Amino acid sequence: MKRQKLFLTLGLLAAIAGSWPLTSTIALLGPAEAATTNLGDLTPFRTIAAESKALVDKGDLAGAKARIKDLETSWDEAEPSLKPRDAPAWHVVDKAIDRSLAALRAGTPDAATCKQSLSDLLAIMDAGGKL
Repeated sequence: MKRQKLFLTLGLLAAIAGSWPLTSTIALLGPAEAATTNLGDLTPFRTIAAESKALVDKGDLAGAKARIKDLETSWDEAEPSLKPRDAPAWHVVDKAIDRSLAALRAGTPDAATCKQSLSDLLAIMDAGGKL
């Protein structure tokens, strides 16, 4: 178990540095770890992220940019109740949201970058921000 946690930590650090795909690190989580979340029900936020990704998948980057604004707003409004539950996990999800927002709001958004940032965000939400 210690070895798995060390590997996950190193994988997360590599993903942040950009040398390892974040989704590969998250895939290493077992079902028990992935289901555990102290943040509570992230379903409403995940739904918006999934809808944004679906729009990107269809090539509608402008629609995805508009939809993800709803995620930004609802996440910020929920911060006072979510963050105290598990601040480190909240920050992990928050940073993933920020990366997705930045990708979609880029001067010339790149569809592949947007798709990857949203895939990473969904995986992080599925893991409850626990990596």
